[in-house]
Amino acid sequence: MPTTGRVDRRGLLRIAGGSVAALGLTAAGCGTGSGSGDGSVTIRYAWWGSDDRAKRINRTIALFEKKYPKIKVKTDFQPYLDFWKKFNTQASGGNPPDVFQNAIGFLRKYDDRNVLLDLNQQVKAGNLGMENFRAGLEKFGEVDGKLLGVPVGSNSMALVIDKKVFERAGISPKPGWTWDDFDAAMRTIRDTEGRAGDSGLYGVMYLYDLYLRQHGKAFFTKDGLGFTEGDLERWWTKAHAGVTSGVYTDPKRIAQIKPKSAVAAEIAGCEFTWDNYTVRYSAEGKSSYGLAPIPTTDGRKTGQYLGSLMLSGSRRTEHPKEVAQFIDFMVHDPEVARIMGYDRGVPTTTEQYEAFQPADEVNKGIAAYEKQLVDTGVLEPITPHPAGADVAEAAFLRLAEEMALGKRSVDDAVKQFFTESKTALGS
Repeated sequence: MPTTGRVDRRGLLRIAGGSVAALGLTAAGCGTGSGSGDGSVTIRYAWWGSDDRAKRINRTIALFEKKYPKIKVKTDFQPYLDFWKKFNTQASGGNPPDVFQNAIGFLRKYDDRNVLLDLNQQVKAGNLGMENFRAGLEKFGEVDGKLLGVPVGSNSMALVIDKKVFERAGISPKPGWTWDDFDAAMRTIRDTEGRAGDSGLYGVMYLYDLYLRQHGKAFFTKDGLGFTEGDLERWWTKAHAGVTSGVYTDPKRIAQIKPKSAVAAEIAGCEFTWDNYTVRYSAEGKSSYGLAPIPTTDGRKTGQYLGSLMLSGSRRTEHPKEVAQFIDFMVHDPEVARIMGYDRGVPTTTEQYEAFQPADEVNKGIAAYEKQLVDTGVLEPITPHPAGADVAEAAFLRLAEEMALGKRSVDDAVKQFFTESKTALGS
């Protein structure tokens, strides 16, 4: 569940899904970072994102170095796919950055390869505070009792809508609306607005996860996949039927207008994505856009959870204390929140959440959406992600795209997905 500037979800993890060679790394003490004769140290910090994110992060680093003049931070940022390609190379060579941006799908993978620093010791030493996190987010980076990541921003799946289209069609989604309500709304938009209702369900893996959770299952368990071939066949068959009937946008048209979204390009009335991506639509399109609730099966259970970007440390760092102090500053300092805004999602700690009060309607809408999720009590614990989850996600996205473009049948795509995923997950 990445929170970043718009990334093509179908291509999101193709490179990142590549497995790392067996690393065989030892514990910290022979790794990254550097020191100098005056007692100062340098730590390396890497993240993915846009130029705008880099400018914001560099401003926060300047604040950190002012507070901790003996700690210097050397930075590196890349687009998402390039970041993981470079990180894989660094990790397999035993030289990962001291601290880096991370996501839930990579925790078990890199923990299994002894890449990640367990931050619990630094919490006990008082170098990292895990208090004042919103909505249980302090547990988000925990795996098997180890603290492998600290959340910096939260987001959740939502339905981004063209508000003018929905108003003209007389559709007002409310919490608790059902998938039958959603399907009827999509038909109404198709029949009255001259465009598809939704951009399509083929490759939205995290939406499929919510749908499974509504039925007592999940995309991942801690050991592997939490659904059957029959489950996926029904989901992708529905997606295919929606395109055929014109309820969902033809994937070939979506490919033609990339990188612009189908909603901003006015060939769909809505699409499922992460709530903090709403900023992207306002920048691209001419209409006004908002967030609608996730449809439900029973009128109550959405299956939702808060996702998050995290900061993780390298197990090989020579400066675990300084890494912990850096993470602590980045998740608790109020001025950091005022600089970053919602670039990485809604701030996870109360200090930062209260420090940044958005003035624009888009970010106000994101804050209100997540507040509604918390207040209505629909949020659940996040599904565990096993080692190899990133490879399974890459396969899902790739095969969904091939199927959507007519290069594979539903049956073939389902079988291929389970073949690749079982190999990646060792199940």
